Amino acid sequence: MATAELVVLADEAGNPIGTALKSEVHTENTPLHLAFSCYVVDTEGNLLITRRALEKKTWPGVWTNSACGHLAPGETAQQAAARRVPHEIGVDPGNLVNLEMVLPDFRYRAVDSHGIVEWEICPVFVARLATDSVLTPETEEIDQMAWVQPREFFTAVDAAPFAFSPWMVDQLAHPQLREKLNEIAARA
Repeated sequence: MATAELVVLADEAGNPIGTALKSEVHTENTPLHLAFSCYVVDTEGNLLITRRALEKKTWPGVWTNSACGHLAPGETAQQAAARRVPHEIGVDPGNLVNLEMVLPDFRYRAVDSHGIVEWEICPVFVARLATDSVLTPETEEIDQMAWVQPREFFTAVDAAPFAFSPWMVDQLAHPQLREKLNEIAARA
C-alpha cells in the first residue's frame, strides 16, 4: 500500500508548523505551505513547458513551467526539486544537472476558476538536462510537454498571461529569472 503524500505547512516566516495530506490540503481555504518550481532547459537552449494533467485538482490543463511540487517533511526545496522534477518529467535523476535556485524568496497566492486556492512559499529553480535525455512524463502530473525558445515564450506569456498558470506568470515577472533562462539558452 502506497504512503499518503504529505505537504509541509508553514507560518508567514516560512517555518514548518505541521503537515497535511496533499490530497486534502487544496481547498477554498488552503493553508500556506512549502513548494518549489523548476524550469528545465535542454542542451539546445530550449525551455521545457508542460500542460498540467487534466485530472489535477488545481489548474487542470493549464500550461506552466517544467515541473513543480511540494516539499516532504524534513526536506529542503533543493532536495525536493532534485527528487520530484525527474519523477514528473520522466528522466533519470542523473540527467538533471546544474539545479540552481534563482528566486529563493518567491511566494504567491492564487485562486482558480473553481475557487480552489494555491498558497505557497515556492523557491524557483533552473536546471539543465544532460545530452540525449529521453523524457517520459508522469501522466498524473503532465498532459503534454513542449520545447520552446525562451524569448518567444516570454513574448507569449506577456501577450496572453491568462493562458498560463498564475505562479509562472508571477515568476516570469522577475527579471533575474528571465535573465538566467536567456543566459542558459545563449550558452547552448
